[in-house]
Amino acid sequence: MGPPYEEGAGAGPLDGISVLDLSSVGPASRCTRLLADYGAEVTKVGPVPGRGGPAVAPPPWAYSGGRGTRRLQVDLRQPAGVEAFLTLCQSADVVVESFRPGVAERMGIGYGSVSRRNPRIVYVSTSGYGQTGARENWAGHDLDYLAVGGYLAMSEQGDRGRPPLPGATIADSAAGGMHAALAVCTALVRRASSGQGAYLDVAVTDGVLWLMSLAVEEQLATGGNVGPGHDVLSGRFACYGIYTAGDGRHLAVAAIEPKFFANLCEVLGCTDWVDKQYDEDAQRGLRQVLAGAFARRGRDEWVALLAGADTCVAPVQDISEVAGDPHFTERGAFVEAVDAGGRRFRQLAPLLAGMSALHQPVTLPGAASDTEVLLRQAGMAPARVAELFEAGVVA
Repeated sequence: MGPPYEEGAGAGPLDGISVLDLSSVGPASRCTRLLADYGAEVTKVGPVPGRGGPAVAPPPWAYSGGRGTRRLQVDLRQPAGVEAFLTLCQSADVVVESFRPGVAERMGIGYGSVSRRNPRIVYVSTSGYGQTGARENWAGHDLDYLAVGGYLAMSEQGDRGRPPLPGATIADSAAGGMHAALAVCTALVRRASSGQGAYLDVAVTDGVLWLMSLAVEEQLATGGNVGPGHDVLSGRFACYGIYTAGDGRHLAVAAIEPKFFANLCEVLGCTDWVDKQYDEDAQRGLRQVLAGAFARRGRDEWVALLAGADTCVAPVQDISEVAGDPHFTERGAFVEAVDAGGRRFRQLAPLLAGMSALHQPVTLPGAASDTEVLLRQAGMAPARVAELFEAGVVA
């Protein structure tokens, strides 16, 4: 397995940083996907096939197909497996785990055990509710975290007042994965001057609170009844919402500022409503007027007229449209990948600011592990590596 970036793409800002990832899916894997795309060398640590319960395996295309990562298979239920993992930790920069609170410690691979071998380690424990608190032992997934953090309750209510099912794993990706990756980067910056590692308790629900900070801080400061429809961003006014075009497709209208709303009304032919933008008594009528206007043309006709006219209007695109979007294509958002079987398909390229661009197809890792190479690179004697393979401790 080669470096995370194809030759000629340039090293990312985390080039030289070594990451051991004990997760298979979820926020921790979102985190290490980001770290890999920033140039870190990420090793996915999984169980030996046939030993223990079945591992959660994401689809082969998920998490960018493991682009730029290596694989280690080790039985962490055996002392020799734990020792092998701790040996790798001695030269690693970051360890990311997503077990339930306390599990890593009981396995002998928690922060205490790892930091004794490597005081410079940045050790990340990702969990839904954190390592402490009344909910620390609750099981959960993305939807649960959005529920307790207020995100679902602030979403526009549907049938019988029920919040909608979100269209993306916002908690896992932003409140968890980005949260953890940001924390790792800040810990590495601090380590550069102090020489000391860090333990990071990344709770996804803490991240959801941060995502909901505008609403939560308003509640804390005012004690008001903060909920859907209480302000412009949550649907109180007609100038901010979703409207249906004449072809049944939809438009997102976010004309908050008066100048943008005036431009919108000008194109829609309802300038007599410009001064009613924030008139509480006029909102029902204004919504009807806007809805009636949008129903006169198809979505893309309105986009052609409105999107470039300073109106804050954009099309609601489905995923197939996003995958072919010329704007994203022009910005290099997609790259061709080749899997171990030679199949070619597109995937998202490194997207976020500061990531190195990929200008040629990327080769994805196959199912074979890199265990032997990794252990030898960590300084383990070849004879000892062979013993571990023969005993089934590693694969």
